[in-house]
Parts: sequence; C-alpha cells; structure tokens
Amino acid sequence: MKELLIIKVGGSSISSPDLKVWIESIEQTIRPVVLVPGGGPFADTVRRYQKVIGFDDDAAHHMAILAMEQFGRAIVSLGNRLVAVATKEAIRKALSENKIPVWMPAKLALRAGEIGRNWSVTSDSLAAWLAGQFSGCSLCLIKQLDLPEGSTLHAISRAGVVDQAFARLLHEETAVYIAGPGDLRLAGRRLAIGNVPGHAIVRDDKSGNGGSVAEAAE
Repeated sequence: MKELLIIKVGGSSISSPDLKVWIESIEQTIRPVVLVPGGGPFADTVRRYQKVIGFDDDAAHHMAILAMEQFGRAIVSLGNRLVAVATKEAIRKALSENKIPVWMPAKLALRAGEIGRNWSVTSDSLAAWLAGQFSGCSLCLIKQLDLPEGSTLHAISRAGVVDQAFARLLHEETAVYIAGPGDLRLAGRRLAIGNVPGHAIVRDDKSGNGGSVAEAAE
C-alpha cells in the first residue's frame, strides 16, 4: 500500500462543472486511489439547523459524517470504477479488483476516539486520519482555490484552508498535496503515469508564505 493515494474531493465542488472532470481524471489513475467525499451543502444544512433546533455538537458531528456519505453516494454514481466502501478491509478488496473505493466514513470515524466530535473536525481531517491508517500513504486535497508553490502546513492551517484538527490528525509520514482548478487540466495525465496532481505542502514553516496562502484562501 506504499503507493496508495487518498484523494479528498471537496464538498464545495458539488456545484462546479469541474467535479465530473475531476472524477474522469481520477479514473485514469494507475496507482491505488481512495476517494474521501466532503460534506458540502449537506453538511452546511446540518450547521444551519443546529442553530435552529439546538442539537449538540456530538449529534452535529454524526450528522455531518452522514452528509459526507450523501455526497459520496453521488460521487459513486458519476464514475465507472467507483465503489462505496466502509472499512479498511473493503478498501483493500476494492483496490485488489482495480476499483476506486469511495470511503463512507461513519463506521470507522465514529468509533475512533482520537477524532473530536465537534466542528473543529471536517472532512479534511477525516481524510488525513484515514491516510494515517495506511503506512506510507499520500494525501491530496482537491480545493476550489489554487495555492502558491511552497505553501506550508502551518500557513494553510493558519489561513483556514484546512480545519483546526488537520495537523493533529495528520500522520508524520503522510505526504500532503493540494490541487485546485489550475491543476485540473493536467490531473488526468499526471494520475495516468502515477503522479499526484497539485502542489506538495511543506511540513516546516520556514518559507514565509503565510501571507500568500491567506490571500489565496480569501
């Protein structure tokens, strides 16, 4: 599983024509890939009605994870190699059959005590957590923004590109990439030769790029 790539498909892409192009590009991959769906407007509905109804963060966390599964089911329907899975065993089985598993996170994530049950954890952190379950795995986050070369983990956390829990749940061996609209044109070609679309995120914040990342996130 050393070549395994987790790709998190941002929920914000659900209303973009880029979504289907991303799915088509991902299906060209020659390396093992697992897709993690974002929550998108389904999770936004949970946020909105938590304020109206007043249910607690534990309930909201559970509902937001189910929102990811709603988007995940939609993603599965858009591809030819995509299949819904819930466990690590199911992921391995799907990959052995040359399929692309789309992770339904409720079964595993709701049992993991290290994952906070509040809004500090979003689908980005859940994708980071899943990547950490497989030794040597890489992680690519598909976003609706393009980041500058050399962006650091500290900078993207500070700018809100990823959530508050992301750095904590990210395994030290997991290489992180972020791909935006500008990376889509070459994404299929890169995946077809086993490469990762997007820009690598630097772990050590020594580049002074925090300002440019903040501007990109606006």
